[in-house]
Amino acid sequence: MTTATERVRAALDRQPRIALAMLPTPITDAVRFRDALGGPSKCPRILIKRDDLTALGLGGNKARKLEYLVADAARQGATTLITTGAVQSNHARMTAAAACIAGMRCVLVLTATEDEPSVAGNLLLDKVYGAEIRLVPAVDPMFAVGQDEAVVADVVSKEKAAGRSPYVIPVGGSSGVGVLGYVGGTAELVEQLRDMSVAPSRLYFASGSRGTQAGLTLGAKLCVAPYGIYGIAVSAGEPEKIERAKRIANEAAALLDLPERLELGDLVTDQAHIGDGYGIPTAGGLAAIDLLAKTEAILLDPCYTSKAMAALVAHVGAHEIDPQQTVVFLHTGGMPALFTDRFVDAYSARL
Repeated sequence: MTTATERVRAALDRQPRIALAMLPTPITDAVRFRDALGGPSKCPRILIKRDDLTALGLGGNKARKLEYLVADAARQGATTLITTGAVQSNHARMTAAAACIAGMRCVLVLTATEDEPSVAGNLLLDKVYGAEIRLVPAVDPMFAVGQDEAVVADVVSKEKAAGRSPYVIPVGGSSGVGVLGYVGGTAELVEQLRDMSVAPSRLYFASGSRGTQAGLTLGAKLCVAPYGIYGIAVSAGEPEKIERAKRIANEAAALLDLPERLELGDLVTDQAHIGDGYGIPTAGGLAAIDLLAKTEAILLDPCYTSKAMAALVAHVGAHEIDPQQTVVFLHTGGMPALFTDRFVDAYSARL
């Protein structure tokens, strides 16, 4: 009899895909971190799914999406990858790395709050990977967006005029094709948990443009995952973002030719840990970085994973999770942001 994950893997095998990530990623049992949060009498078992170790361009969750997006671009004969994001976008950095492997040009349209942002972290790596950078002004620090549509259109026009074939990837890789990455990631995780004889109650993760959330939520439904999906928002933008997640998840289900579909009620996002805005470190996030580093030698990033872990820590402290349960934390990467002035200044202020 075919299992749920076998059915999903068979459907994914029919989709174009280029190998970019080192998979499967491991799971760490954060025993010392759990002890620091009160031990088994107060804190659930915490398993960390290490998608920071996907390897592509210093690793992170976007590698899974880019495997399908770059393959789709190649199928269409594209020669240039174009995408958007904040100036310290992990997705932009990993798209630039993927373009190197695929032998394509890469143009990044990046939102910045400064006219001349510091060339550090992800922006430095964008340049190391040879991407062409176009900067646009930020609209609002609470949002990870800028006035980029006209600039993307201009880039597309210029690429075509130069005889090249552009392929535009939405912010965060959040499209029906990109969603396939975390449908596959869910099948991988569910199989690993089954082999460990573990049935967690929740999966925590940082939720930005909602593409990862769409893939995890659709994947959980398709693979009959034992856990509930618990996204922690790192930027504002509801309800538009949740509506986007539903739309692209159902586009992915259609691509896979599977009957399941998501409703808005399937998508849960905790908005309580955004802080002052996208990319701005929070006190809870900085504390989470500190504690996980000192107990497990695992680094979180100040933009995404630290805020998601701060939520998990807060829920443990508020006794919202039964300590007899197990939870999974999806580590989505983002390490280059640790080497930016904003993080260094914020962390130094704690010392």
